[in-house]
Amino acid sequence: MVTPRETILTALADLMRTIPHVPVLRGEVLPERVPPTGLIILRDGDPGTPGVTLSPLRYHYQHRAELEVVVQDAKTRDVRFAELVASIGAVFVADRTLGGRCDWVEAEAPEPVDLPVEGGATFKAAVVPVILHYATSDPLV
Repeated sequence: MVTPRETILTALADLMRTIPHVPVLRGEVLPERVPPTGLIILRDGDPGTPGVTLSPLRYHYQHRAELEVVVQDAKTRDVRFAELVASIGAVFVADRTLGGRCDWVEAEAPEPVDLPVEGGATFKAAVVPVILHYATSDPLV
């Protein structure tokens, strides 16, 4: 049985995969090499404590997932990073409900950092928090 939560997280990963030429991983470790176009890693995050309505019984979540956005190209990494973050914003604007699977999706601003790599070009990376608003009839699904 595929749960609503899993359906939503899969739809989020699939939405990120609509960004051309950028690999999207889910729950994996950062690879040693990052493609010149950048990389997105989806972390499932925390559904948090739900609000509850009783008639009918519904659990309302503001699930915080995270997108790790990483670019490494030494010459164009700042520009590529800005373009990749803007592309993420554009795909959210185009589909705020993940095809009707959740009530609303919104991203929060990233806080970019430079990560030194021994013997290689520095990574520019950030976590982009993504808030997924949805409701279920059971907190375990």
